[in-house]
Amino acid sequence: MSLKLAVFDVDGTLVDSRQTILRAAVEAARDVGLPEPRYDAVRQIVGLSLHEALRVLAPQLTDAELAEFVARFQASFSRMHAEPGFKEPLYEGAERTLRRLEKDGWLIAMATGNSRRGVERLLANHDWSRLFVSTHCASDGPGKPHPAMLLEAMKASGCEPRQTVMIGDTGHDIRMALNAGTRAQGVGWGFHTPDEVWAAGAHHVANDFDELDAELDRFAAAL
Repeated sequence: MSLKLAVFDVDGTLVDSRQTILRAAVEAARDVGLPEPRYDAVRQIVGLSLHEALRVLAPQLTDAELAEFVARFQASFSRMHAEPGFKEPLYEGAERTLRRLEKDGWLIAMATGNSRRGVERLLANHDWSRLFVSTHCASDGPGKPHPAMLLEAMKASGCEPRQTVMIGDTGHDIRMALNAGTRAQGVGWGFHTPDEVWAAGAHHVANDFDELDAELDRFAAAL
């Protein structure tokens, strides 16, 4: 059986974190005296490492001011996760698809703009520690669209680019996949619109998890 690797983005692909990220950005901006960002501006930066994302959101800041903005964002995020009963919802079908891929012999990895602490929290909250063969995040090195995370995922799994699919909801995910030479599988339910994901060069954009399942099956069958 040929090896096959599915690498998933998190925010906007598996986890519906739209309200959480917007709230953190708004609270952080308010804390440092910036105008409250609108959702359309915030959604464009999701997937990038936090420092890079907030620099795009507020390019006028000095390095010291940016560091404070980042710290305030992280503090807001931590406060939300400490609230009793807080849990970001998975998109409908996400858990089913992950477990099906595992059953069908896929190797599964994660490539996210989250911090390492955020990744560990996510794995614990959803009981995913044994599901992912490797996890790669912004704390490890260059963020998206640099191919580093995907290259490390392939190295950890023993897979080649032709055996690898990157699945994500933003143009940053798609460009990372293309930079790494893997298949770029978009999804249309996250932070970027389907048109934006297509425009980044996606090989396909799925409208729901059933369609994503079918595309992944076609990819595996062709190996």
